[in-house]
Amino acid sequence: MSATAPTRARRGHDGWWPLLFVLPTMFGVVLFYLWPIVQTGYFSFTEWGAFGGQTWVGTENYRRLADEPDLGTAVVNTLVYTAIVLLGIPIAMFVASLLSRPGLRFSGFYRVLYFMPYVAMPTAVAMVWRLIYNGDFGILNWALALVGIDGPAWTSTPGFALVAVSIVGLWTSLGFAIIILSAGLKTIPPELYEASSLDGATAWRQFRSVTVPLLTPSVFFVSVITVINGFQLFDLLYALMGQGNPAIQQTQSLVYLFYNEAFLRNDKGFAAAIAMVILLIVGAVTLLQFRMQKRWVTYA
Repeated sequence: MSATAPTRARRGHDGWWPLLFVLPTMFGVVLFYLWPIVQTGYFSFTEWGAFGGQTWVGTENYRRLADEPDLGTAVVNTLVYTAIVLLGIPIAMFVASLLSRPGLRFSGFYRVLYFMPYVAMPTAVAMVWRLIYNGDFGILNWALALVGIDGPAWTSTPGFALVAVSIVGLWTSLGFAIIILSAGLKTIPPELYEASSLDGATAWRQFRSVTVPLLTPSVFFVSVITVINGFQLFDLLYALMGQGNPAIQQTQSLVYLFYNEAFLRNDKGFAAAIAMVILLIVGAVTLLQFRMQKRWVTYA
């Protein structure tokens, strides 16, 4: 009895040690993530004065938001941008498959080249692409002029500005998707390729029947991150187009609409309501992705 009692006591006390290690992380999550959400939710029911101070207005900000004409435009623009950026996933899957071929030299160097735009500052990326998109001396319009096409002012024409921004977003996100999908490819057993080769499967058949199904968990992860990042579009849009751009009103995203209301019009209560709408949309879309992944994601 005397030998087992201390052992049970030690086991009981050991249950608290993991909490001590988790507490700093949980404190950071509560302080920097959960509390700002609660605070923003409270601010969305208030009206701010020009020099600070809040007045409780109930659901007035949400009623105003339902009548806001720019909200629908911002939602559509954000969805279009996210959809175009998602097109980079099949491209990244193809590139990752090429970089994972046995015997390919300098494959690590190629992955670094693809990954560099993802870690670069969005402002620096935007400055480079502003030169490319320039309507007067940009290299894109120069290349189009060689084949007799008169290119538009890409970032200041409403019909082209959102597509131009989305292409840059696709380009910058490609490296992240390639790295994740390359890691996923390494988890596929090579015996499956050998067995399918013995059965007479071509390289395309192996890619379609072996690579793609077993890579779906990585594709699912990349798609969730891409959608979340797509709904956070702001810095690239702001740096690429500029504040005085005539097309910014038709190209603004949800986060840009929040910025415009919070910091330009100084209507922080209304902006907080926009932030809560963004949170609800992102949460709903992410939940839908997790529900739908049961139908197409294959876990080996």
